[in-house]
Amino acid sequence: MKGGGRLDRSLRSPGSISGLTGSGLLKQADLIRLAASGAVILLREQVAKLKRARADRLDARARNPNRAIAFLERYVPRRLGMALTVTVLGGSAALGIIAGGHVDAAIGALSDARNALANAAGFRISSVTVNGRKQLTQDEVLAVGGVNGRSSLLFLDAAGVRDSLKGDPWIADATVLKLYPGALQIDITERRPFALWQEDGKLSVIADDGVVLEPYVTRRFASLPLVVGKGAETRAKDFLALVAQYPVVNNQLKAAILVGERRWNLRLKDGLDIRLPETDVGRALAALVKYDMEDKLLSRDITAIDMRLPDRMTVRLSEEAAKAREEQFKKSSKKAGSA
Repeated sequence: MKGGGRLDRSLRSPGSISGLTGSGLLKQADLIRLAASGAVILLREQVAKLKRARADRLDARARNPNRAIAFLERYVPRRLGMALTVTVLGGSAALGIIAGGHVDAAIGALSDARNALANAAGFRISSVTVNGRKQLTQDEVLAVGGVNGRSSLLFLDAAGVRDSLKGDPWIADATVLKLYPGALQIDITERRPFALWQEDGKLSVIADDGVVLEPYVTRRFASLPLVVGKGAETRAKDFLALVAQYPVVNNQLKAAILVGERRWNLRLKDGLDIRLPETDVGRALAALVKYDMEDKLLSRDITAIDMRLPDRMTVRLSEEAAKAREEQFKKSSKKAGSA
């Protein structure tokens, strides 16, 4: 019995194995069919997309035979047209502002708008200190620098303010400090008025480096020395320093006149003209002082002293002195004849 039982299980086992295998095969076949169906569906969808794309291209080509334009219509972003429109309108507005000469006004309006925002945010200039000014007032310094009541410390261009200040002839140098949130400090170095310069009948106040500070319109500069002639403004500093070494001449000086941009003449307060040589001016001035000490030359009734030649000095008498000298010469001649 026991052996028969093992034989029965042995005989049934193949049948059971073969049944399980057949069921698995059926399931695999079903999966394959489903996969094939899905692939077919995906393929149909892809083909449909390609057909639609081709139809769109053909339709676009039919609407516009130009391939380049058709390409742009198909592939250029939709909002690019709006962006281009805005760009064209903005460019037209900018061109109108430039052509109409309103650039400065437009820039000023934009600057005022941003300064107003900065001031509202707490960056208003509430304190201004200007150091080093003597001839200029604080309001004049701020006006030259372009700082006004609408300016904000946040958007103030310190370098630009400094350049504007240095562009004024009175200001030799400047420093601009922004002290947040609302303080501005300006330090300037002013040029000093040195002399009055006359050329072609126009009188100006100049600094010692020859910079024209302003037209002569006020008497507060009346005591400055006067230099005359083209080029005198740049050469006056050295020449007047040389003359100052001879107080006898310098104290009587009314004007220094540059002749032909080569040599100087001196005009004294009593009207006496002294013609100096082109070179070795110091020697000529020393000789002039010596003659004055010995013969009171500068106090005599003469109108001109010519020292242009190194080996001689020529003196021109006034009309009265010349007549008196002539009369004296005649008297002397008569006395000599009678004798």
